[in-house]
Amino acid sequence: MRLGPGDRAALFNGRDGEYAARVEQAGRRRGLLVCEARSAPARLPPDLWLLFVPVKKTRTDMIVEKAVELGVRRIVPARSDFASAERFRHDRQQARAVEAAEQCGATFVPEVAEMQPLAHLLAGWDESRHLLHADESRAGRPAAIPHGLAAPGAVLIGPEGGFSAAERARLAAMPAVRPISLGPRILRAETAAIAALTLWQASLGDWQ
Repeated sequence: MRLGPGDRAALFNGRDGEYAARVEQAGRRRGLLVCEARSAPARLPPDLWLLFVPVKKTRTDMIVEKAVELGVRRIVPARSDFASAERFRHDRQQARAVEAAEQCGATFVPEVAEMQPLAHLLAGWDESRHLLHADESRAGRPAAIPHGLAAPGAVLIGPEGGFSAAERARLAAMPAVRPISLGPRILRAETAAIAALTLWQASLGDWQ
């Protein structure tokens, strides 16, 4: 917003990489930039999804922002029996994903899906994609990724009150679901999301 004619900027569209551009025109309502050369290839993150139950607005903002920075390919909000937030502003969170990608120099913007009931997501789950359930009841055990896993994968972060008994039974019955601990303390939802994604990326992703 502070650039004028002749200044340079980096542009990306989320698909084709990053391009060096020159500002041709700049005004209060519109501008014109000319792409001159591709400066970086598209960098696709590992095939990792984040499933989470939205919490209060600013904390959901943090979950989406940090998920993009940590490198996920898809963000999927889920409605659970004990959800603490009934509404999910899809347009707001997709825009936040774009902002986070710009901020961290990514050339890929994860899709933010529309919120769906958790039961619906689990019913159609592709069993080839492992699903790490950050289970607060396992607090105190070592935080580790189970052996033998590889991408594609997903991380599931539940609501602040935990999943209902029916939801926990459904998760326990799914072969793709692997419960994990996130260390000695019970974490808030946004902290759990950051911790679980970091653990996955350090063990299976592009942090190795």
